[in-house]
Amino acid sequence: MSEPSAPAVATRPVPKPWIAAIHPYVPGKSTGTNGQVLIKLSANENPLGTSPLARAARLGTGEGAGDPARYPDPESHALRGALGALHGIDPARIVMGTGSDELLHLAAQAFAGPGDEVLYQRYGFSVYEIAARRCGADPVEAPDRDYAADVDVLLGCVTPRTRVVFLANPNNPTGSYLARAELARLHAALPADVLLVVDQAYAEYLGGDDEDGAMALTAATENVLITRTFSKIYGLAGERVGWATGAPHLIDMLNRIRGPFNLTITAQAAALAALGDQAFVAASREHNRAERARFVGALAALGNHGLRPLPSEANFVLIEFSGALTAEAAYKGLMDNGFITRWLPGQGLPQCLRITIGTAAEMDRVAAVLRQMAEAAR
Repeated sequence: MSEPSAPAVATRPVPKPWIAAIHPYVPGKSTGTNGQVLIKLSANENPLGTSPLARAARLGTGEGAGDPARYPDPESHALRGALGALHGIDPARIVMGTGSDELLHLAAQAFAGPGDEVLYQRYGFSVYEIAARRCGADPVEAPDRDYAADVDVLLGCVTPRTRVVFLANPNNPTGSYLARAELARLHAALPADVLLVVDQAYAEYLGGDDEDGAMALTAATENVLITRTFSKIYGLAGERVGWATGAPHLIDMLNRIRGPFNLTITAQAAALAALGDQAFVAASREHNRAERARFVGALAALGNHGLRPLPSEANFVLIEFSGALTAEAAYKGLMDNGFITRWLPGQGLPQCLRITIGTAAEMDRVAAVLRQMAEAAR
């Protein structure tokens, strides 16, 4: 009888299996296949840029600009105070993050781990799966209903192992939106020990009457966290500033594990100034509303060519291609015409393009190119 073989000896550090299973996040591209710089409609950035006040604060050298030889304020006191004043929140219930991405990861890390489940809708933000796997939890994807979240389907996927539910509202990459009554129904049916994280990266693009009620839930309940970002309507994607609010015990847990100096001096100064320019925010919202409507109207005329713009409450439109013109061909054709958009086969959407709302001239040109390609493909 042969002796049992000895276990193999590792010759290099071995990653945890849940880390090895992660597919890295793929950001929107800004160049074509040959390296040429293109008009970037792939990352949902603000086509109006950044508030002049924020830009000045970021580049300022006067008193209050900060000394780069010194660490930044680890608590972001001034910025949290301004956020609290704007939104009617106790600043102690606010935590800052390196973009909202950091906060999404922290929420999963604080409340889920090996043996637990993290739930989100199909075609949700791709960071949710990464956040779940990063902490060793099992990601669970709830089926969609015509690219949108369905409360009953989500609730049907909740098990005793569910610890965190992620919901982007409006959703990226589909643009779908769960109204106040449906969000309240989702929360009411979740077990009290399940954390509901409402990712509101695009909330500022909604009108005041369309607010989903998540902010009120954070003030009245123990298991709701909302995250927001300065990367979208505030035009500060390059500074990586996000924030979250919820019950004190939730904020305490995130503060325990966040980076101690996670917002730079310039990021804090720029975000603080951006909050003070709500006229820029309003102008960005109105620009997006008007240009999105015009673009969707132009696409609606191409319905007989198999192009369907999905309803969107964000600063982008997801287009489904079901005719002779494929999403891949449209992606390449737009690139040939100077535009980079987001083709999404890696997110299970090879039949779709996500196109950020740009300037009026950019959207007119994109619509014209799509029309030309659709008519040529018949």
